[in-house]
Amino acid sequence: MKEFQKILNIAVIAHVDAGKSTLVDAFLGQSHVFRDNEEVVDCVMDSNDLERERGITIYSKNCSVNYKDYKINVVDTPGHADFSSEVERIIKTVDTVILLVDSSEGPMPQTRFVLQKSLEAGLRPILLINKIDKRDARATEVIDMVYDLFLDLNANDEQLDFPILYGIAREGIVRKSLDDTNTDIMPLFETILEHCDAYPDVSEEPLQMQVSALAYDDYIGRLGIGRVYSGTLKEASQVIVCDEDGKQQRCKVNQIFIYRGLSRVAVSEAQCGEIVMISGISDISIGDTVCNTDAVLPMPSIKIEEPTLSMNFMVNSSPFAGKSGKYITSRNIKERLEKELEVNVGLKVEPTDSTDCFKVSGRGELHLSILLENMRREGYEVAVSKPEVIFHRVDGQLLEPVEEVVCSVPNEYSGSVISKLNLRKGVMVDIVDEGTYTRVEYMVPTRGLLGYRSEFINDTRGEGTMVRRLAGYEPYKGEINQRSNGALISTENGSAMTYALWNIQERGQLFITPQTEVYTGMIIGRAAKDMDMDVNPIKNKKMTAVRSSGADEAMKLVPAKILSLEEALEFINDDELVELTPDSIRLRKRYLTALERKQYNRNIAKNDEE
Repeated sequence: MKEFQKILNIAVIAHVDAGKSTLVDAFLGQSHVFRDNEEVVDCVMDSNDLERERGITIYSKNCSVNYKDYKINVVDTPGHADFSSEVERIIKTVDTVILLVDSSEGPMPQTRFVLQKSLEAGLRPILLINKIDKRDARATEVIDMVYDLFLDLNANDEQLDFPILYGIAREGIVRKSLDDTNTDIMPLFETILEHCDAYPDVSEEPLQMQVSALAYDDYIGRLGIGRVYSGTLKEASQVIVCDEDGKQQRCKVNQIFIYRGLSRVAVSEAQCGEIVMISGISDISIGDTVCNTDAVLPMPSIKIEEPTLSMNFMVNSSPFAGKSGKYITSRNIKERLEKELEVNVGLKVEPTDSTDCFKVSGRGELHLSILLENMRREGYEVAVSKPEVIFHRVDGQLLEPVEEVVCSVPNEYSGSVISKLNLRKGVMVDIVDEGTYTRVEYMVPTRGLLGYRSEFINDTRGEGTMVRRLAGYEPYKGEINQRSNGALISTENGSAMTYALWNIQERGQLFITPQTEVYTGMIIGRAAKDMDMDVNPIKNKKMTAVRSSGADEAMKLVPAKILSLEEALEFINDDELVELTPDSIRLRKRYLTALERKQYNRNIAKNDEE
C-alpha cells in the first residue's frame, strides 16, 4: 500500500490584472519545478496564444508544487466576469483560496463575486495585498475595504480571522509585514501550511469523484477533471457515473492523470484529495459523480450559469467567401461548434430556421469573441450578427440581465461618462472622489453596455478603467437607442484608392486603408451623421486631370481606425454583419445592394405599422 501523501489544493482568485498568473509563476519558480538552464516565459500558465496577446487568463489551469512533505495543487483561475462560472466550479475542489487584491485599486466587482463563492463554500481565504511597490499603494485602507467586503458577504468569525500578507508578485516576493525585508515567497508557503489542514485520509471509504471541468485530447477524447473526495480511483476500473438527473450508467475509467509541476502524468491510482484527469467516458459532463459499482453515492450537482448573450453564426456569403479560409461550409461550422461544446459548458448552440445559421449563446461578449477568434485562426470563415441579450420571462414579467459597472475616470471626463450611462438606462449606486479621479458605480442593463466600451475609451481619452459583472435579472428597462452614427457603405467592387478615400474621409472615420479590396455593401467607415452613406472608394483621379508640372497637392489621409473583433461586434447594428476570415475582419450590410436594403427597411416599417 502506498504511503498516504499530504495534499493541499489552493486556488488563486482575484479581479482581472491583479497578478494571479504572475504569483503562480513565483510558486513554480521558487519550488524548483524548472531546471536551472530552462528558459521560462512570464505567465507560464497562460499557455494559449490569445491569453498571451491579451494578458488575461481565459481558461483555468492546474499545476502542482512540493513544499516540505506536502503536495500543493495550484489552480490559476480566470479573472474576467465572462468566465465566472468556471471560477465557481473550481472553488468546490480546493481547500483554501488566496485572494489577491491590488494595493491601490482595492476590491473590484469580480473580487466580490469570487470571494462570495469561496465564503459560501465554507473556505477560509488568505488575503494577499499585491503590488505594494506602487507609488499610490494604500495597503491599510485596502485591508479595511476587504474587511467591509467580508462583512457585506456575511463571513463568519472564523472566515473574518484571515491571515494578511503583502507581496510584489512580479518579483516573487511575499512578506508577513510591510517592514519585512525577505526577497522570496516562503512566507506564503508557511502561511498556507499553518492556515490549512491537509486533506484527511478517507481512502477506505467508498469512491466519490466529482467532475468540475472538462478537457479534450485529439487522441484519447473527452477528459473529466475533478477532485477525488473519498476512496481511491484506479485505472482500468469499472465505475458508476451519476449525472445531475440521477441517471446512472456503468463505465470504465481508462487512464488517470495527475499534475506534477506543469506536466500531466499518468498514474495507476489516485488517492483522495487529489485533483485528477480521467479518460474513457465519452459523455462525461460537469457535475457528474464517479462512484464504485457496489456503493453509488452521488454528490450534489453543480449548477452551471445560464448564458446572457446570443448571436447568430452564419456561413460567409460575401463576394470574398472562400478566398482565405479552409472551412467555409455549414457542416464545418456545425462540427467545430459541437467540438467546442465538449469542453465549453457555458456555451449553448441551437439550430435556426436556416441550415446555414446557428444561434450560439454565451456568458458575454468576451466569451463569444474568444471562440470566434479561435475559429478564425484555425482557418474558419464565418459571418456573425449583432450580439443580443437573452431575456427571461418569470410569472408573466419580462426580465433582462443587469450588470454592476465600476468606472474610474479622470475628473474632467466624469460628466460625460455619467451622462452616457444614464442614457443607457443605468442607475447610479455610488460616486466617490479619489483626488484627480472619480469612481462611479452603476447598475446598467447588459443591452445598454453593448457597444459602449470603445465609446468609453474615447470619452476618457484612454485614461479611464471600466469593470463589470453580471449582478442578476431585473424587469425590462424599456427601449435603448442603438448606435448614433451611420455607416459608410461601398457601392463598388475593387481596390480602394487614395484619391477616393481622401474625399470620403471628410464624411466620417475610415476603417480601411488604400489598396484594401472592397465589395458592394461592405462597410468601410463610420459616417459623421446619423444616417448611412453610399460612397465609391475605388474612384481614381482621371489622368487628364493630373498636371504635368506635379503641382497637385499631396493627399494626406487621416490614419484609419482598424477595428479589433470586439470593436467590430460592438459597432454593428441589427442589419449588419461581421465577416471573419483567417486574414481579415470585415463589416458588411446584411443586404448588400441599396435596392435590397430599401426593400428590407420598407418591410420593417410595414411590420411596425401592423
